Amino acid sequence: MLKGYKKLFLYPEFCRVFDSKGGDQVSLVKCAFFTQFSGMIKYFYLILLGLFLYLPGLQAQTRNTRTGTPAKVQYGTASFYADKFVGRKTANGDIFSQDKMTAAHNTLPLGTWIRVTNLRNKKAVVVRINDRLHHKNPRLVDLSKSAAKKLGYTGQGLTRVKVEVLGRKQPSEQIVKQ
Repeated sequence: MLKGYKKLFLYPEFCRVFDSKGGDQVSLVKCAFFTQFSGMIKYFYLILLGLFLYLPGLQAQTRNTRTGTPAKVQYGTASFYADKFVGRKTANGDIFSQDKMTAAHNTLPLGTWIRVTNLRNKKAVVVRINDRLHHKNPRLVDLSKSAAKKLGYTGQGLTRVKVEVLGRKQPSEQIVKQ
C-alpha cells in the first residue's frame, strides 16, 4: 500500500515511519485516517480561532477599534451611588455629594463631560466624570442620585442608557438643555 513511501506523520503515537517493507496494518489504517483528516482538523482550528477573534466584537463597543480611545457613543446599564459614599473622596480628589451632577465611568478620562440618556423615557442629563467604578462592576456608568432623579430611574435602581462624550470642556447651556 505505501511501498517505497517514507513519511513522518503528525500523530506519532499512532503512526510510524514506513519504509519499503511497510508496517503492520493497524498502524497503516490509523495513519491513513489521520493524514486524510489532518487538513480538516487544521481548518477546524482556524474556524475556532476566527470565532474567538470575532465574538468580542459582538459585545457593547466601549473603545474605538482604530485608535484604542473610548468610543464617542456607548450603550449600557446605569446605576446610582449609594448614600454611604457621601463625603468620601472620588478618584480625582473631589468630595462626593449626591447633589452634584457627577458620574463614575471606567474607561473615559476623569474630567470628561458626558450626556446620559435614559433609553426608556428619553430623558437626558449632562454630568462630569470624577470617579471610577469597581473593575469587576459590569455597569457602564454610576450616577449621583440627583442625576438619577432627573433621568427618572431611582425607583428601579438600574436602567439602560446611551452615553455621549461631550469633551473635556464644560458644555454650554444649549448642550445641557438638549
